[in-house]
Amino acid sequence: MKLIIFGPPSAGKGTQAQKLSKKYGIPQVATGDLLRKAVADKTPLGLKVKSVLDQGRLGPDNLIVQLIKERVAKPDCKNGYLLDGFPRTMGQAKELEKMTDIDLVLNIVVDFELLVERAVGRRTCPKCSAVYHIKFNPPMNEGECEKCGSRLIQRDDDKEETVRNRLKVYMEQTAPLIDYYRKKGKLVDIDGSGGIEAVAAQMIKAISLIKK
Repeated sequence: MKLIIFGPPSAGKGTQAQKLSKKYGIPQVATGDLLRKAVADKTPLGLKVKSVLDQGRLGPDNLIVQLIKERVAKPDCKNGYLLDGFPRTMGQAKELEKMTDIDLVLNIVVDFELLVERAVGRRTCPKCSAVYHIKFNPPMNEGECEKCGSRLIQRDDDKEETVRNRLKVYMEQTAPLIDYYRKKGKLVDIDGSGGIEAVAAQMIKAISLIKK
């Protein structure tokens, strides 16, 4: 089973992808994680895309496609995978078609102002990667990670100007993909305004229909 999970930045794609990955036993292939690892490891590709990511822009298609190809060629993807953050442009979608057939596209729909609030309030632990939110999920001690005691930070790509730019880029470049996959009859809209479990239930129902 090969799935795509769509949605604007901070729509909860990563959280839902992790739940689906665990439930169906297929790996979550998250473009953001792959890119951050490449940047952290200072690979040649990571060095190329760091400045692009810091500005909230999308990575160049050829580099992103290269990352995805390498990841889905690994043994754990043999029985399927869930693409989180890919494709983001029509160019990437066309390259994906050359690689494989997709069974279903899950499109999370959320109000943009709610997304800005979610992202700007997010705080991350630089040591253990735990994630908090100053309003929705605050740590017991303000600014301090509950797991390891490190000072929490606001990632550069969670700052308001960057978030709004990412949403603008999403609308311009990625939203057309929604129509593209809808016309193919492979896209299901998911109401992302509810809680995590409510959103997950919608996705599981949609997946159950293709598995019959």
